[in-house]
Amino acid sequence: MIKVFRLPDLGEGLTESEIVAWRVSPGDTVELNQLIADVETAKAVVELPSPFAGVVTQLHQQPGTVVHVGEPIVSFEVAGAEPAEPAGATPGQTDAAAPAEPAEEREAVLVGYGAAPERSGRPHRRARTGAAAAGMPAAVAPASAEPAVVEPTAAESPTVEPPAVEPSEPAAARPRSTPPVRALARVLGVDLSHLTGTGPTGLITREDVRAQLARPAEAPDGTETGAAAPAPGPGQRETRRPIRSVRKHTAAAMVRSAFTAPHVTEFLTIDVTPTMELIDALKTNRSFQGVRIGILAVVAKALCLAVARNPDLNTRWDEATGEIVQFHHVNLGIAAATPRGLLVPNIPDADRLGLADLAAALAELTEAARAGTTSAASLRGGTISITNVGVFGIDAGTPILNPGEAAILAVGGIRRQPWEHDGGIALRQVMTLSLSFDHRLVDGEQGARFLVDIGTILSDPAMVLTMV
Repeated sequence: MIKVFRLPDLGEGLTESEIVAWRVSPGDTVELNQLIADVETAKAVVELPSPFAGVVTQLHQQPGTVVHVGEPIVSFEVAGAEPAEPAGATPGQTDAAAPAEPAEEREAVLVGYGAAPERSGRPHRRARTGAAAAGMPAAVAPASAEPAVVEPTAAESPTVEPPAVEPSEPAAARPRSTPPVRALARVLGVDLSHLTGTGPTGLITREDVRAQLARPAEAPDGTETGAAAPAPGPGQRETRRPIRSVRKHTAAAMVRSAFTAPHVTEFLTIDVTPTMELIDALKTNRSFQGVRIGILAVVAKALCLAVARNPDLNTRWDEATGEIVQFHHVNLGIAAATPRGLLVPNIPDADRLGLADLAAALAELTEAARAGTTSAASLRGGTISITNVGVFGIDAGTPILNPGEAAILAVGGIRRQPWEHDGGIALRQVMTLSLSFDHRLVDGEQGARFLVDIGTILSDPAMVLTMV
C-alpha cells in the first residue's frame, strides 16, 4: 500500500525547511533509516532518513522548494504493511488478529528526524523531548517527535503517480567521499558527480572540492545550498533570489537587535607587537605542539579575563521579567561567515579553558560552521561574542549585538605602521578593537574600562599577572 511521508517537526521551533537534494528517485528500493534527502533549516543542513522500507513511488517536492512541516514530500509502496481495510471499516481501524510487526522494525530512525516504524492503528505523537545535546552534529540529534506519517486519504489514491521530479543518479552510483566532504560540497555548492577523486582508490577529498571552485563551472542550477547567484544574461539589469534559511533567520535577528538594544560603539587602537611575538614563541613551545595559536585565540582569552573584571558586559536584558540577568560563566560566541550566511555558534564555559584548549575549540567550531555541521545547541545560550573582521582586511567596524547579549567585540586587521615606542618612532604591528554594547546594560565608562583591559593584555601580555 502507499504510505505518504510528510516533513516532520525538526525541533527548535522551525516550521519550514528547504529540500536541498534528493538521494533517491521514483522506483528506487529503500531500506528503513536509509538517507533519502538533504533538507536545510535556518540552523543547519539535515540528512533525512526513510521512515519505511519499500519502493519510492513519488517525490512530491522539487529540490530548492521550501516545504512547511506537515506537507507531503515523498510516497512509498510498502510491502507487507498492515492489511487492507475491509469495506465499510472506519479509517484507521486494523484487524485485531493481524500479526505484530517484527521487533527489529520498531527501532528509532537513526538520525532522529525521521519517523519510527508505524504501529497498528492511527499514528500518534509522543511527548517532545529536549533539544539536541551540546556538541552533537546537526545531523544526529534526539528524536523530537513521533513520525509525521499519515494514512493515505481519498485524494491520495494508492496508485503510483508519475514522478514529480527528474530521476537522480542511483545511490549506488554516487561518487566515493566521506560525510564531512559531502557536507563541505553541499555548503560550497559543488556537485560531487562532476569530480574525480585524487584520494586513495579514487576517494574525493576536501582539496578536490575546493579545487573545483577555482575551475570554470557550469551555471548553477540553484539546488545546492550556498551556490553562487547565476551569472546575469545579456542585457539583464537585476537578479532576484528568494530569502531563505540562514540569511532569513540572521536578517530577522539583526533587525530585532538593532531596533531593540540601543547600540554604542567604542574604538581602541593598540600596539600588539608583544602579542605577535608571544604567538611566534608558542609555536616552538612543547606544551602547544599540534595546536595552532592565532591572534583570535589570544583575543578570546583576553576577553574572558576582562569579563571577570567587568561583569556588567556579560549580562542580558530580560524584558519579559523586568530583570537584568548576570551570567557567571562565559559562553563565547564566534561570528563565522559561511556560504549559507552568518552563524554565531558559541564555546560553552570559555572562561574555564586555557589558551591551548580555547584555540582548539575555536578551530573545531569554525570548521563545523563552514562545513554546515554546526549543532543547534551551539547556536543557543551565548553570553558575549567576538567577530573577526580583520581576516577580510578591515580595520574597524560597528558590529550589531547578537540578540540577548550585552556586548560584541570586533577584531580588526593587524598592520605594520609607524608607532610611538620607547620614546621614539618604530615600525610596529597595530590593531584596532571595536566594542559595541547595549547602553541599557553598560555605561560608557564600563565599556571603556572593559575595552582598555583587553587592549592592555594584548599590548603587554605580561600584565595578565597583575590583573588576575
